[in-house]
Order: sequence, then C-alpha cells, then structure tokens
Amino acid sequence: MVNTLIIVGGQWGDEGKGKIVDYLTEKADLIVRYAGGNNAGHTVVVGDQTYKFHLIPSGIIHKDKLNIIGNGTVIDPDVLVKEIEDLEKMGYNIDDTKLMLSSSAHTILQKHKDEDNPETNANSKKIGTTGRGIGPCYKDKIVRTGLRIGEYTHSGTRAAKKLNPLVRDTYIIINDALKKQKKVLFEGAQATLLDIDHGTYPFVTSSNPTAGGALTGSGVGPTNIDSVIGIFKAYITRVGGGPFATELGTEQETKNEESILDLKKELSEEAMSRLKRKNIKRANEGNEYSQGRLLRIQGYEYGTTTGRPRRTGWFDVVAARYAVAINGLSSMVMTKLDVLQNLKEINVCVAYEIDGKKVVNFPLDIKKLAKARPIYETLPGWDEAISKVKSFNDLPKNARRYVERLEELCESPISIVSVGPKRSQTMVLDNSTLF
Repeated sequence: MVNTLIIVGGQWGDEGKGKIVDYLTEKADLIVRYAGGNNAGHTVVVGDQTYKFHLIPSGIIHKDKLNIIGNGTVIDPDVLVKEIEDLEKMGYNIDDTKLMLSSSAHTILQKHKDEDNPETNANSKKIGTTGRGIGPCYKDKIVRTGLRIGEYTHSGTRAAKKLNPLVRDTYIIINDALKKQKKVLFEGAQATLLDIDHGTYPFVTSSNPTAGGALTGSGVGPTNIDSVIGIFKAYITRVGGGPFATELGTEQETKNEESILDLKKELSEEAMSRLKRKNIKRANEGNEYSQGRLLRIQGYEYGTTTGRPRRTGWFDVVAARYAVAINGLSSMVMTKLDVLQNLKEINVCVAYEIDGKKVVNFPLDIKKLAKARPIYETLPGWDEAISKVKSFNDLPKNARRYVERLEELCESPISIVSVGPKRSQTMVLDNSTLF
C-alpha cells in the first residue's frame, strides 16, 4: 500500500505536474511543496475553472486537505500574499487548517530580485532565469546570511502580518502524519534536468527538485517514502539557455517567434487554424522547425506569464533513463500524448552521437552534451484526435505502441497516460505505485 508519494518532473519542467498532483490529491491527506519558489508554476483545470499556482500546492483547491510549503522552498512574501488573496476572492478560506509555511523556509527580499535582474545581470540573462530572486536567495541561504520566514513574519510589514498565523515548524506536522499512516504527497517544482546537482549545470535552478530534495526540503527520512513518480511529456521542452539534443529548429528561431499573446491579438481564429495547418504540412514534409512549432501550437507550449514560446523537441530516452535512475522512479506518468496528433512519423531519441561515438548514458559534462547529436528510432504517428478517449485500449494502435515502446526504452512502467489538462482526461494503466 502506498501512503507516501513523491512527484518529480522527469525532464526540464512544464511536464504537467500540476494536473497530476491535482488528480492524485483526491486521495491525499497532506500535500507538501518541498523546493523552489515562484519561478515555477502549476496550471490546474477543474471544470471550467483554471487555477495558476506559483507557491501554494495545488491541493489547496480540495476540501479538507492540508497544504505545506516546506523548508526547502524560498518564499516571496508579496507573491504568496497575492496568491492567497486571489484564492480568497474566489471564495476559498485560507487559514492554518488549509495552509502552513515552514518557519525554516527562506525569504526572497527585494535585494535578491534586484541582483537577479536579467537586464543588469549577464549570468541571469545567459541562463535564462526568471529574474525573481530565487538564485540570490538560495545563495544567501548557503552562505548563512539569509532570512528565514519565521523571522521575517515578525517584521511588522503587511505581508508579514498576513503570513504569520500560517507559520509552523512543519516537520512536526509532516512526521506526525506519517506516524498516523496518513497519505502524504510531496510535490516538486521544476524538474530533474534543472536540479542544481544533477541537472545540465550551469543551466539549472538553484534547488534540488529531484526526489532527494523532497526529503531534505520537508524534513522526512528516506525510509518513509513508498513511491516516487516521474512526470514526462510525450515529447520534451526547455525554457532558457542550455544544450538540448533533440531540439526541433534552433533556439534562435524559437526566440524570434512572437509570443502567443501577440499572435492571438494579431490573428483571427481562422488565421490561427491556417497557421496550424501550414505547420502540419511542413512538419510532415520533414521540416524540423515546423515540427517544433506544431508541438508548440498543439501543446500550447508558451510561458504561463510571459506567453513566450518554449523550445520543443522529440522525446529523449537517454535523459529519461537518467531521470529514472537518479530519482529511483517507481513509475512514469506520460502527459500530453494528444499533442502528437497529426504527425505521420514520430522520432524518439534512443542514443547520442558524441565525437563520432555512440553514447547511451546521459553525460554530465556540459561540453559533451552540447556536442550530442540524437540517434533516432522512428515510430508511426496518428491523425485521430484522442483527447476524449477514456481507455488506453481505445487509443489508436500507433498511440498505444508509442507509449509501450517508451516504457520498454526507459525501462520503467508507465502508470498514467494523460490526453488533456482536465482530470477526466487521465487514464490509469497501473495503480500499484499510486495512492
């Protein structure tokens, strides 16, 4: 029986963790966000309502669930207060029966945001940080000059007064829940390839979004964990700079694209449909940039806040097996399978070629990774729309084969397949690693 479950992103983020966390939260008693700050976002769709979370665990929209922002996070008080007040305007009562903050989490101050500004900090611009002060805050934590949220909330500011009733030594609450065998869900932000230790350094975040970070970021021991689930898109995306072996088109081509916000302003619905049809045609003629843009359009691969396009590429098995290994994954979840519709052929990267040699293990040397050229296995695609399909067996044969082949190549079972953002668009293949 699974009582404790860690959810991690298996790629470079934006895999749809929020939707899966929301889905699994139905059976959870306690949801813990263990790392990162408001440089990450989860979008959850419930009925006709869309929720966008940056700090608060997405379990907050469920009744009778306690949500904890753990000690491994960094908190911008103003951002968190706005998120709380936005929920309150929607009718949610946010008190310490619904939300708690670890007294040991660190506080993002204005100086951290100033230091992180990509306009004035060349390194932030190169890496592609969000400029929200995350890195500088973690830096102060490491050199022991940071301000913990427990201290901050006695400062007398408006945000401090709002947050103070929610602050606790949360490790006590979490471990007490474990003793009572309650179901605890540990929710990660960002993803494996952005991990400060295990990611594509220096193009990484400043925390440990991998499974180990759930332990240090919440105050629980490894023997308490029953299952670790990795979330993977049926393809892969990346935001910001850094090597990307399976990228479709170039980073510069993607940067040159208009944001989705501008496109929607400039183009009618019919014009957007024509743009999509044009990219379908070119994608199936083998144009890599159009393949990448089609994934962007069909998967709405644009930043939640900025609308800027994400870099897109084919599924990378080399990177996925690495994520399976270092997280000790019990199973994988595949999201956005529906986005691959309209492609006659789908490539899957099964190995790299680096300096003329075949490489099957993910290289940690960033220079080697930058030289990596994908070795592809090509699988047949499908034209059928699958977003309304309820059962795995009812998927088109080629869609089923795609999932089964990735399961074989990644050497990990796939427990859930998602074909859309709603809870109802979720297929459970095997619940043995789930609540």
